Amino acid sequence: MDLYLILQVLWWFLLGILFVGLGTMVGMDMGVGTLLRFVGKTDTERRAMLAAIGPHWDGNQVWFILGGGAIFAAYPLIYATSFSGLYVVILLLLWSMIVRPLGFEYRSKMPSPAWRNVWDWTLLLSGALPMIIFGAAMGNMLMGVPFHFQWDLRSVYTGSFIFLFNPFSVLAGLLSLSLSIYMGGVMIMGRTPDPISGRAKAAAGYAALAAIVLFAVLGVWVSLVNGYKIVSFPGAGVPQTPLQQTVELVPGGWLSNYKSYPILWIVPLLGFAGMFLGWMSVRSNKHTLAWWLGAVSWIGVIGTIGVAMFPFLMPSSSNPSQSLTLWNSISSENTLLWMAGWALVFVPIIFWYTGWAFYVMRGKVDPKEVEADPHAY
Repeated sequence: MDLYLILQVLWWFLLGILFVGLGTMVGMDMGVGTLLRFVGKTDTERRAMLAAIGPHWDGNQVWFILGGGAIFAAYPLIYATSFSGLYVVILLLLWSMIVRPLGFEYRSKMPSPAWRNVWDWTLLLSGALPMIIFGAAMGNMLMGVPFHFQWDLRSVYTGSFIFLFNPFSVLAGLLSLSLSIYMGGVMIMGRTPDPISGRAKAAAGYAALAAIVLFAVLGVWVSLVNGYKIVSFPGAGVPQTPLQQTVELVPGGWLSNYKSYPILWIVPLLGFAGMFLGWMSVRSNKHTLAWWLGAVSWIGVIGTIGVAMFPFLMPSSSNPSQSLTLWNSISSENTLLWMAGWALVFVPIIFWYTGWAFYVMRGKVDPKEVEADPHAY
């Protein structure tokens, strides 16, 4: 098999892994922020919740950085098209990510309840908004993004900010938020004592049920809309541009890969299994198992989207034949080879360090110890 083709498929898998890492690790921290005002009833309880993720949240941001960096280097055309066309959304995402560390650092610098309440709401919004945007972005990829290319490959975005939050993408954003709340709730279950743990358990259980319903509704919806199908193109593993292909819309087209390879149905089933068994584990107070099943849920959700869309990455609703795919938006063979080498070194290190950090900081946070230090979280 041609090396370039192997590298293209490899980076499709790696991009999926990065998205799963982002949803699982960053989503967990965002979920704690979203639950902060609802699970934590007192200032001390909220500080205990923040202390539970305090040693991890900044390290987990590496998944967010890796995801953006991988798109920039491996898929420059997607990076350029999405960041220019979705400029307002990207700004919202960046500003919410910027104020988040400020909330962690400044919340407890002053004892004023008004001061701390402002930062609590800041942490809540900066936790919920990025996960909604993450899910909505995935939803828009399935519905198609209104862009096209000029002859010199300059992209032209023909949509609006409001268009990006269509009903389907909103539901996809709520699915992402539900999984985030689930991961955050499970984290708080294992890292804090009652009554905080009990409230987090209830929140995680409701979030798991909401995720099951939303995943099912979105699945039925996708089966009823038009999907994209490549009619002609230069071929897989061949350097090309989006101007060299023909794409048509097909009713129920996003199910084509599943119909061609029925074994692929195991991917969405994995998502449902992770959510349902995660809900059962939460009810049984098995927070560690519930956390891992949450990761399985993210694998199932991201994998379901990836399998349905393959090889499409950013379909165009304005001109389907100019849709961005795995074959026409990826970097050169040399670039992918160098990136694969560095990924082979650093991705295992990230997994090792993350596991080590969680092992060292295992156990429950004692609210009394947090209360003894007035400026801790």
